[in-house]
This record gives sequence, structure tokens and C-alpha cells, in this order.
Amino acid sequence: MNIRIDDTPDEEAARAIASALSTHLDRPVDLVVDDEPVASAGNGHFEDPVVTDREQALRDDIQSILSGGPERGHDKIEELGKLFVRDRLDRIFDEIRYEDGTFARADDDELAADGMITGVGSINGRTVFFSANDYTVKAGSLGQMGVEKEIRMAERAVEAGAPILRLIDSSGARLNLDDRDTGDTHMDRYTGGKMFYNQCIHSGQVPQIGVLYGPDIAGSAYIPVFCDYLIMVEDISSMAIASPGVVEAVTGEQTNMQELGGPDVHARETGSADRVAGDEAEAASMVRDLFGYIPQTHKGELPTHTATVPAKNPKELDRIFPADPDEPYDVHEVIDRLVDEDSWFEIKPQFAPELVTGFGYIEGRPVGFVANQPAEKSGAIFPDSAEKGAGFVWTCDAYGIPLIYLCDTPGFMVGSAVERRGILQKGRKFIYATSNAQVPKICTITRKAYGAGIYAMAGPSFDPDATLALPSTEISVMGPDAAVNALFGDQMKDMDEESREQFEQMMLDEYEKYIDIQAQAAQMEIDELLPAGDLRGQLAGRIETLRNKRRTTRDRHHGTVLF
Repeated sequence: MNIRIDDTPDEEAARAIASALSTHLDRPVDLVVDDEPVASAGNGHFEDPVVTDREQALRDDIQSILSGGPERGHDKIEELGKLFVRDRLDRIFDEIRYEDGTFARADDDELAADGMITGVGSINGRTVFFSANDYTVKAGSLGQMGVEKEIRMAERAVEAGAPILRLIDSSGARLNLDDRDTGDTHMDRYTGGKMFYNQCIHSGQVPQIGVLYGPDIAGSAYIPVFCDYLIMVEDISSMAIASPGVVEAVTGEQTNMQELGGPDVHARETGSADRVAGDEAEAASMVRDLFGYIPQTHKGELPTHTATVPAKNPKELDRIFPADPDEPYDVHEVIDRLVDEDSWFEIKPQFAPELVTGFGYIEGRPVGFVANQPAEKSGAIFPDSAEKGAGFVWTCDAYGIPLIYLCDTPGFMVGSAVERRGILQKGRKFIYATSNAQVPKICTITRKAYGAGIYAMAGPSFDPDATLALPSTEISVMGPDAAVNALFGDQMKDMDEESREQFEQMMLDEYEKYIDIQAQAAQMEIDELLPAGDLRGQLAGRIETLRNKRRTTRDRHHGTVLF
């Protein structure tokens, strides 16, 4: 009802009058002056509630905490070119629904929220739990209450069945004795080590994504590497088991954090970083994109999207494959003709580039790609690419993401150099991961499938849901040249050059009969031989058909090959 009054009271008085009348009359009230509403109450719109002095005092305290650490901390992040943590959260989340532990260490004006923000937000309508270090509070160092908040957040995320996002900007454990209790250590049952324990046991239960915004040293550097996916930010992020000072004291080596463990090191050499963002805006965009491929939990449904056509014509795919099996081409040209436009999200693009791994949509459905890259080292599998493939396959299997293998490889690399780097030890991980993955698996042989390379790439013996081949396919224990040399090398040594060339060509022609793909298809060595232009449609139909594939429980504790 409208209640007219003659004089316009101040805002607070108007709200108080409207609220009191609404309560007394038990109905909505609009307070009106000269036919203009000045306050409302009881109509379900409480944007202007009556705030008591007691409540206002608490709100003022909360606002002070939300502003972060002391002024010098804000000066420091400005100097380093970093965003304040709450601005960082705003870039990633559509909404922060709530936080926990706001008043942690409220007894110390310089320890706002104990330097750790934890809570729940939404990204494209999805619930996501998060933790975020506040670098304005003692360089984001981990205090006891901050650790407690992170532990509670992670455990509640798993109970709620929601992914975890960690925004990591920490200098490590807080070592200042004034901030620690007597006898307080990092190894107590319910403190620091519990964070890492939780990350380990939660692995494969809910997705864990980490974004690294600063130098992360010592034990806390395990937080980013225990995440399923890690994004590092160029220029400002790094991680290492010890600081440059400690390294010099122990080994005599002089270095800096970028050389020791910057984005270039972890993207190209260790493979610890899945992506490197040029700045914080790109990092936020990468996080939001990544959520478009992964479920809420290992049992959750994959997100689906509006289907779009590929960026390049799928019907021209066959022309990508050269007739010469040794001639290189870029496998991204193949992927661009299979996935929906603008849906490709590569994982570890700079690490072991002879194997390409990443996500894309096919007719709106997320899939993971494992593809040999003939443009790099002929697509041979090296120790690093074996580990890269194993980790990607294992993680896709953990979260129910179907796998499409694009096989064009001469096999595992040989030689003393790769043997010393553990080609057998690391190669077995790739084969093991492929063998045990129970998500839909489709092996597509696009050209070469030589030697044991086809084992890692989900060949017919490794329980794929389909083995497809294109007209350019060659399946063999080894390539024709190598096979002829292995079989007849000694015999050809005694021939003159002309005779040797004629004999070699005759044997090559004979060998080609045994690797004719139509003859192999006739023997059902593959499931289907198809025109390359039909591949996208075939993959889409099979992924749709296999969406409810069931998993098999094996009678064992777990396998013995560790990732």
C-alpha cells in the first residue's frame, strides 16, 4: 500500500518509517512524497535494509579486511605489475557467492584474512571452490590459519562435488617466529602437509586447476605441480624447490628465479606447466576456457556446447597427407578440420612438440586428442613425449573425457641418448595409460603406424572402441627401407651399386604388398577404412554412440606403473 507523507525525511529515516509501518501492518508499504516513492519495505525488495550500529561496525571491519594487507603490500604488487587478488578473482568469476574465514587472524591488522582467501564462486553457471593467496599480506606467505582455510575448502569441494581453482601467489611458508606458535611445524597432522595430502587423495575425484602468479619456492611449490592443470603467467611466475640464494649456498651455482624455474623452463623443459599466459587477463581467459572441457567431478557429465563447423574444410583432409611417408606436415592442419571452430585448447604445446595433446569439441562434445606431429622429429616418440602422452591420457580417463588418437609415427626413438633418458621406462607409462584408459578411445591411423608406436597410440590390441584408417595408412613392424635393410643388409653388402639398387627396389615393391591397407582391411586388422573427408562425421557419430560407455572394475588394488 502507498502511504503519503508531507515532508521528505532523510534516507535512513524514510527506510526506518517504511520498515516499521510494514511490520505493524503486516503488508508491503511504499512511502510516498508528492506521488514519488522515497522508501519501500515488505515487498520482497530489501536493497535498503535498516542497518544497526552494531551491524554497521561489523560491515566496516569486513570492508577493512577485504582491502587486503598494508599499503606497502599494495605498493609492492603495483611495482611487480600484479593485480590485487580480489581484482584477479573478479576477472575469472562471474560471481563470488561466499567466502569463509574472513576474520582469520583478525587480531593482527597486517594479516588480513591471514593472507588466504577461500570461498565459492560461479563460472558460466558452474560452482567452483577456490583459494587465492593475497600477496599484499606478507608476500602471500602461508600462515597457520590460511593453511587451515585451504584444507577446509578442499575437503568441502570434494564433499560438494565441485572443482577446485587455486590462484597461487605465495612466497612459501611464513617463517617469521612472531607469527608462529611454539612447537608449530609444517609437518603436524592437521597443518601444512595436510594440504599436499589432500591434493593427492583428491586427485581424480574433482578437477584441480592452478594458476601461478608469482615465485613459489620450497614445499609450497608442490601446490601448483599437484594440480591437474597448471597455467603460469609470463614474467611474474616461477617455481623451484629452493631459492637462488639457497641454490648458491648449497651448490655454488649463481642463478635467478626465471632461469631456475620460470615459465620457459617449465613449459619447454620440465613439462610442469600446461599453458603459459602472456598476462593476467589471458590467464583468466584460459581458466574460463578450460572449464568448458572438464566435468564437475569424475562421475559428472561433460559440458556440451552449441555445435559449429570446423575452421577449415573437413572434406579436403586427404590432401594434407603427403604421398611420401617421410615427408613432414603439421598435424594441426588435421585437427583444424576435425574440431568445431575456435574450440582447440592445446595442453603443453611447447613441451615435447613431437606429440600434440589438447582438447576440442566435435559437434559440441569435448574430446581429448593425442596426435603424433610429423613436423617435429618425424612424429617419433621420445622419453618426454611418452610422459606427456601418458599424463594426458591418464587425466582424460580420470574425468571421463573421450580420447581420439591420430597416429602417424615411425615408433619409439632408438639410440644410446634416448636409452639413457629412459625410453623404455617412460615409454611403458604411455602404453600403460592407454591400456588402462576406459573412456571411449578411437584410434585413427592417418599415415605411418610402425613398430611399438601403435601400442601407445591405442592400436587394435589395446582395446580401442574403433581402429579407423585412411587411404594414406601404412601399418608395419617397421618402415619399408628399414625392413629391407634389416632383412637383406648383409646380402646387399656384396653387390655392386647397380645390382644393390635393383635388388633393394624389388624388395621394397614386394614389401609394399604386405602393408597395403586394403589388404589389411580385408583381414579385419582395422575396423573401418574410410575416405579422409568422412573422418569428422565418423568421429562425431562414434563419440555420440559411446557417450554411455561403462567402466570395468578389475580385481586388484592398483597397477604398479606410477605417474
